[in-house]
Amino acid sequence: MSYCGRFAPSPTGPLHFGSLVTAVASFLEARCHGGRWLLRMEDLDQPREQPGAAEAIIGTLRCFGLYWDGPILYQSERHDAYGAALAQLQREGVIYRCACSRTDIAAALAQPGVALDSNAVPIYPGTCRNGISGERPARALRVLTDDTEIVFEDLVQRKLRQRLASDVGDFVVRRADGPFAYQLAVVLDDAAQGITDVVRGYDLWELTPRQIYLQRLLGLPTPDYAHLPLAVDSGERKLSKQSGAPAVDCAHAATELWRALDFLGQAPEPGLARATLREIWRWALLHWDIQRVPRRHTIPVNINTRTP
Repeated sequence: MSYCGRFAPSPTGPLHFGSLVTAVASFLEARCHGGRWLLRMEDLDQPREQPGAAEAIIGTLRCFGLYWDGPILYQSERHDAYGAALAQLQREGVIYRCACSRTDIAAALAQPGVALDSNAVPIYPGTCRNGISGERPARALRVLTDDTEIVFEDLVQRKLRQRLASDVGDFVVRRADGPFAYQLAVVLDDAAQGITDVVRGYDLWELTPRQIYLQRLLGLPTPDYAHLPLAVDSGERKLSKQSGAPAVDCAHAATELWRALDFLGQAPEPGLARATLREIWRWALLHWDIQRVPRRHTIPVNINTRTP
């Protein structure tokens, strides 16, 4: 199968430097393999979506010379596919309804006050595996996990081994507030788009075994994965809209691209920082090597300067 990569931003704000790094790396890895590079808008979480953000991201990619193949896929238009996958998992008896709130989970684990988010959740204790006790309303759908070891070799980070039942617990595939979970949507979208290779940020590294598990349950192919170090500010916070990361500036596209290549360990020549955008892309396409990306989880960047 020929190489097919993708860039899948969430339209919760404009494109910032951290997202640009992912776009540049995934684009170069695809083009240097003679492959396709697709664009997907992960717009399932409507309350977090910022009006006009998707259009702004698309415009920014174009002004940076990042052109994708084929139509843009929008997750918000794929509810039928996600629902069909849940129905398949339901028929196979591998999902169940769960009434636990985050407070319930923390209390069950004797960890009151634990901060729970999609990337760092204490092991679910299986409270609702055998049915919901009392008259508590169902809040979410969880997938049954087992202790089969899932192993994958990342192209940038180290090998990861996980036994989901003991390391993560049964995880959510449809959230309590209604939306389909990222884990479910991403594996279905990657399969639908024929993605063979996923290049994305380190914040998603530990979620990959959950996605491989769902791929196996649904009979979907597993891509190769490469997880890039995250761009963080001086407080070690991932660059994001919430952390105040500024949007990349199309007026300084060449400089921003040079900085992205430098962040990715490609060692662009200092004089190239004063070249045109076209000249920098020409250099990048000739010199790109994903093996030179630093094998780190995070790299601090100065978000208030564009000087190389």
